Amino acid sequence: MIASTTSLPAPFVRLARANLAAQTAEQIALAAIPMVAVLALGAGTGETGFLAAMQSLPFLLLALPAGILADRLPRARLMAAAEALRVLALLLLPAAALLALLSVPLLAAVGFLAASGTVVFTVAAPTLVPALVPRDEMAAANGRLELARSLAFAGGPALAGALVAWAGASLAFVLALGLSASAALLLATIPEPARPASAPRPILHELKEGAGFAWGHALIRPILLTAVAWNVSWFVLQAAYVPYAVHVLGLGGPRVGVTLGLYGAGMVAGAALAPRIARVVSFGLLIALGPLVSVLAAVVMAASLWLPNAALPGAAFFLFGFGPILWTIGQTTLRQAVTPPAMLGRVSGLVTIATAGARPIGAAVGGIAGAAYGPSTCLVLAAIGFVVQALVIMASPVPRLARLPEPVAA
Repeated sequence: MIASTTSLPAPFVRLARANLAAQTAEQIALAAIPMVAVLALGAGTGETGFLAAMQSLPFLLLALPAGILADRLPRARLMAAAEALRVLALLLLPAAALLALLSVPLLAAVGFLAASGTVVFTVAAPTLVPALVPRDEMAAANGRLELARSLAFAGGPALAGALVAWAGASLAFVLALGLSASAALLLATIPEPARPASAPRPILHELKEGAGFAWGHALIRPILLTAVAWNVSWFVLQAAYVPYAVHVLGLGGPRVGVTLGLYGAGMVAGAALAPRIARVVSFGLLIALGPLVSVLAAVVMAASLWLPNAALPGAAFFLFGFGPILWTIGQTTLRQAVTPPAMLGRVSGLVTIATAGARPIGAAVGGIAGAAYGPSTCLVLAAIGFVVQALVIMASPVPRLARLPEPVAA
């Protein structure tokens, strides 16, 4: 069950505030960088694709190293250092704009550095939560963090667009910089409990140990497999949706934007309602709701093949946001509960890299299938993938969990 967030300890409240600031800074920067490339530098699809790749590459390259560092170092200070790195990276852009030195390679380098800070935060934050809150409040704490992420996801890009249109790129980057700096200051003041000292071991040994634990655990292995299948399916859909919406459904740009925006609205609604939902369903069912709702969303999206209008894709994107945020809250809490504290960083890094690694695969499948057979085929492929990910989790012991399981020995 998810406890009330009003009882969460003060150190966690600092983490939650830092999380809101950091997530908002990330979303503003992610949205502003390609806008600047297109509006100020005349970049085309190739350049914006390059920028997107550079912003996603750190998740593949740095998630595992970040997990090792999170298992070895004070996590709050590690996250503060990562936010400081983002601040330094973002400082380059207003300075370059003033000196007329903006370029696509510079934007790509800043995007890579800023995303590197995001990777460290993403991997380290779940490892810090169990040290700051009691076991029976971990789900509430994760829900609070996910609500902040959902709000930032829903509002950050719109805010970035408004700032770029109103006052130019510099103000958007200055705001992101200020938010990131405030997150670094909040993180630096979190009193993190000391951890038992351990002798350094070879990195490959630590990676093997973390991977062996995650793959060998009857509850974490299906979490990993479901996450991979979901992300492949999601990016098959993402690769084809805009061409499908424009050329098959006949939607214009504003209506396409509205349907896509409902994804963020679903995330916010799911995170806000998670405590109430958790009071009426078992812990295992809370986790399984994400994959099951995703199947429903895929069916609603596929129904637009026969009933072409904007309402069905809009409802589908809302459901795609609503269900998986419940999954994220539940499976994060499960990993925190069953993983030995000394291994949390590595397991968190493995989940991050498995998820990030699935995305380009899904995008490639969607692009190839869409080019060969049309975007409508991608909707069917994505629906099949969402059914597969639901079958994986439903066939595991996870949905049958009545409450948080006990941790295993290290």
